[in-house]
Amino acid sequence: MIDVRNVDLHMHTTVSDGTDQPEEIIGKVKNAGISLFAVTDHDDVKGCTRILEIRRPEDPAFITGVEFSCKDEEGQYHILGYHYDPESEAIRDVVKNGHRLRMKKVTSRLDFLKDEFGFTFPQEEIDHLLSLDNPGKPHIGNLMVKYGYTKTKEEAIKEYINRIHFRSEYVRPEDAIRGILGAGGIPVLAHPTYGSGDQLILGEEMEHRVLKLIGYGLQGLEIYYSGFTARIRKGLFKLADQYQLYVTAGSDYHGGNKLIELGETGLKDETEPVEGFYRFLKEVGYTGGEL
Repeated sequence: MIDVRNVDLHMHTTVSDGTDQPEEIIGKVKNAGISLFAVTDHDDVKGCTRILEIRRPEDPAFITGVEFSCKDEEGQYHILGYHYDPESEAIRDVVKNGHRLRMKKVTSRLDFLKDEFGFTFPQEEIDHLLSLDNPGKPHIGNLMVKYGYTKTKEEAIKEYINRIHFRSEYVRPEDAIRGILGAGGIPVLAHPTYGSGDQLILGEEMEHRVLKLIGYGLQGLEIYYSGFTARIRKGLFKLADQYQLYVTAGSDYHGGNKLIELGETGLKDETEPVEGFYRFLKEVGYTGGEL
């Protein structure tokens, strides 16, 4: 079998909350020795369409990706979509809804910071923030650091931004999964054990969530992941095997916004990746060369 441990299917560009332009990330992926990659910007496919336009035959193999931020009555989920048609109306509809809700949250967070703590920013900074494709908490956190309200972006998010809660409007996981499937893609649960905030989901609760999502059409779990220990992976492998789910690998690279490197997936800790990972690669047509 080919050595597929240099695969990274979870990374972000400036289209969401990464610091690398789509044009830059191809070169960085290549320099990192990654053989197959996917860009998974939050609630948007623009980075993928750009890479499809500029990628050259000698560049690493690529599949389309996206990460939808979802929530329902039981909690928060991040749903990855892979190998979909980015021109499909099915996925474009989910993107439009996700973007609408994201922009609503940004303005609400700015109002909250002003009303509760007196944190204000120049209008040109707000205009720039709202002009971004998918502004989020890291962008606001960086502004707070810039204007001296906190020392770090992490402090800004944890101590201030996260104090506002949104209980009503979210992209629901079933809608994200339906959109990915409708575009011919493969829906996968990102970093499955991570819930809302610092919540860690394991055991029966994890199985309950996975079974619910399978009912909507979920096809895989992201198990090779930068933040997972061997023990966490072991429990998730058991679930994937039991329900015949694909297994994917991703670092969750954000450039300068996170201390995570490209290719940091845990795959290299394995003597041989699990069978569900090979099944995923076969499904997307990857054999170690061109797709």
